[in-house]
Amino acid sequence: MEIHIAKDAGQLSRELADWIGSYIGEVLTKQDRFTFVLSGGSTPKQLYALLAESPYHESIAWDRVHFFWGDERAVPFEDSRNNARMCYDELLNKVPVLAKNIHVMRTDITPEESSAEYEKTLRTYFHGSETTFDLVLLGMGDDGHTLSLFPGTEVIHEKEKWVTSFFLPAQDMYRITLTAPVVNHSAAVVFLAAGSGKAETLKHVLEGEKNLDLYPSQIIDPSKGQLLWFVDEAAAALLNE
Repeated sequence: MEIHIAKDAGQLSRELADWIGSYIGEVLTKQDRFTFVLSGGSTPKQLYALLAESPYHESIAWDRVHFFWGDERAVPFEDSRNNARMCYDELLNKVPVLAKNIHVMRTDITPEESSAEYEKTLRTYFHGSETTFDLVLLGMGDDGHTLSLFPGTEVIHEKEKWVTSFFLPAQDMYRITLTAPVVNHSAAVVFLAAGSGKAETLKHVLEGEKNLDLYPSQIIDPSKGQLLWFVDEAAAALLNE
């Protein structure tokens, strides 16, 4: 595991944008396409805005990048809470991406149908591959959740399905999410976390005892890939090293 600590959220986004640009370029020298799982939420907005601008707008081969999502709220695409909507607004509408290379988690069908359809897409896409995604971008909530793996939920311990859906009473909505098995077969997973509100949780996740039901982010541990944390000084304030 690598931990990259930046001074503040702005520098953090710039350093991660540089890393992503270089990593995509490196991977595309070895293969024809790059698979990128986008994260929703507020933290990656600044990152996406940077990637949509120079020099990344010109230097990244966007037509060879295939986009997926880590999780989705079962709300219409037009809803401001929809993760795909945010990613389109901040990034995908601003770079020369091929429409056929964008794979959203559908919310115009039932959550069960959507998760089954996404599972089929991924199983077909990665059939015979040693790893799944080239890059999974994740956030971590103040409560230690990542994707839609919330503390105390059964989905944390899913072993077979790559994608599932469930009703989250605390939010009074259905969530559609990738699971640990598919993420942990990725070539690279990057967590992005910023702000003092993440400090205590980050310390528990990285330095505390394993308690997956309390800190679901701990279950993300790529078996053959690399795990990187990009955090700012505020989030890293309580770490020992």
